[in-house]
Amino acid sequence: MSKMKIERVQTGVRMEKRMVKVLKGLAEYLDISLGDLLEGIVLHSFEGKAPFSEKTLGKIEELKKIYEMDYNASASHNMTEEDESK
Repeated sequence: MSKMKIERVQTGVRMEKRMVKVLKGLAEYLDISLGDLLEGIVLHSFEGKAPFSEKTLGKIEELKKIYEMDYNASASHNMTEEDESK
């Protein structure tokens, strides 16, 4: 596929702290930017495809342990911030 001209924008997205650490670690491991990693995940997800190889999934599990990301997809839509519960 040939290179495609695009325009990128800054976002003000807030994400869970440990998840961001895992994503940054994975981007570093893959030697790509965090933005490129997120774009790849989204593009694969929009097509119903898995974005990672078995080797990369293994690295993700290692990073999750390092950064104590002790939850999985079942936590989706069930997260609340500490300030919200007060």
